[in-house]
Amino acid sequence: MSIYLKKVLLVIAVSITLKGISQQRPYYTQYIMNNYLINPAVAGIENYWDVKMSHRLQWVGLQDAPVTTYLTIQGPLHKAAYNNETATTIHAEGQNPRGESYWRDYTAPDPHAGVGFTVINDRTGPLNRLAAYGTLSYHVGLSPTTNLSGGISAGFTNMSLDASKLNFGVINVDPAVGSSGLINRIKPDISAGLWLYSSDYFIGLSAQQIVPQQIAFSDNTVYVEKGKLVPHLFLSAGYRMQLTDDISFLPSGLVRYISPLPIGFDVNAKFQYQDLLWVGANYRYQDGFAGMIGFNVNRTINIGYSYDMQTSQLNTVSKGTHEILIGFLLGNKYGDWCPRNLW
Repeated sequence: MSIYLKKVLLVIAVSITLKGISQQRPYYTQYIMNNYLINPAVAGIENYWDVKMSHRLQWVGLQDAPVTTYLTIQGPLHKAAYNNETATTIHAEGQNPRGESYWRDYTAPDPHAGVGFTVINDRTGPLNRLAAYGTLSYHVGLSPTTNLSGGISAGFTNMSLDASKLNFGVINVDPAVGSSGLINRIKPDISAGLWLYSSDYFIGLSAQQIVPQQIAFSDNTVYVEKGKLVPHLFLSAGYRMQLTDDISFLPSGLVRYISPLPIGFDVNAKFQYQDLLWVGANYRYQDGFAGMIGFNVNRTINIGYSYDMQTSQLNTVSKGTHEILIGFLLGNKYGDWCPRNLW
């Protein structure tokens, strides 16, 4: 195969990856447990530092399928002067600390600032995306039970191509291409959002990759035609319904828009037993279904797991998607076993 033809194949392979996928940011199933991933305005919403770690194996069984790992840390700059123990601290037998009486007495947090930090690594075959950014947010009161917050994140994205992993289905691959190694491109990464929340509902609007970026992989051996990183817009909303004093029903949805692709959406349903256990389901339009389960071990540690099944043609080669989430509530002097503003 000629050197020219091999370079043409390289152009096609990477251009399809940059331009043809449904979205350039990774998917998450358990974003309902970490809305900060989608919207920077969420940073500092609780009265403690929230640390989340997640690992996602997408389309298991498919070679070079996406693998996503992230770490997020977010919390308030100044904590409210809550007592060390409240009604939600003690799990009295037969009583639900997150029951109807609790929500009747709910009050929104005082105006305050929040900060956060995120690291995400997303690998698909020879392409790898490493992103890191910091967040600043501010929460203001609109009424005794309703708050509005705004936030902005800024950092960088490092897109890297491992040319040595490119396989064109021939043995005598041009050694110059095969030995090119890693080609890195660093681009700025800016996101912004708004988050309206109360005891019964939330509505969020956010934009990621606000500044469009041209990207091309090139060294002295390999040149790949320019692709483009485009903005991603997200609209999310949820509502809390108390079915019984012990069980809450929490439906929510997410709409995403990435030009010039059609609008996509998710629908979520979550049932929570007291402040201890939750189960849920997710439907992603024209993609698949997911089941989720989570458990609050204590006032410091929570764990979540989800399993996705594809309804697209990928289900013929994929054994599903696994996602594990571990959370830590640091400095949780308020005593909550689960979040009071991100339910």
